[in-house]
Amino acid sequence: MVIKVFLASSSGSTAIKKKQQDVVGFLEALRVEYDPLDIACNEENRMWMRQNVPEEKKPANGIPLPPQIFNEESYCGDYDTFFDAKEDNSVFAFLGLPPPPGSKEVPLEERNGDAHVEEEGEVAEGENADDEAMEEETEGDEAPADEEEAVEETDEVTEVTQAHAEEEEQDEADDDREEEDLQSEEEEELRQLEEEEEAEVQEEEEGDLEETQEEEAE
Repeated sequence: MVIKVFLASSSGSTAIKKKQQDVVGFLEALRVEYDPLDIACNEENRMWMRQNVPEEKKPANGIPLPPQIFNEESYCGDYDTFFDAKEDNSVFAFLGLPPPPGSKEVPLEERNGDAHVEEEGEVAEGENADDEAMEEETEGDEAPADEEEAVEETDEVTEVTQAHAEEEEQDEADDDREEEDLQSEEEEELRQLEEEEEAEVQEEEEGDLEETQEEEAE
């Protein structure tokens, strides 16, 4: 299985360059083999990417922006879905690859197995009322300290989450502006191509009309 990453080597968008570097750098850090495919210099790569991104995953204008990630012919996702998988520690599942030995990413089957073991442990504890009573008393003695630690941890997590959210909002705003610029360039390019095609058709029609008039004059 080959992971294909479609990139734009000559993109003028800083946001797209940053996203491409993030994807490539993370794959290299995980030692995942991938094939970088340039859509800026290769029209075939560009058309293949556009045709194989699912319709429901394309933006409103129908033009998907790089980076786009595939496993062979199967679509994995764009940068946003890759980022979510990275945050959830599920990149290998996102890529459709088995996690390597020693990876923090736990296969779904093993996760279900752990949940089953935990359920069995809870049932066993429920059968022993005396042990439960002793555990409750012990937990009651330690509750104040645990609550204080929990409050401190919650405050720290809230601050970090808030800062991260603000940073993401700013990045998204910058990305949206740069993506709009790039999409405008794409649309302008398509418009110019359409105008050139229309001009060629018009010239052909005028040429045919002139030939017809000359034949009629003769």
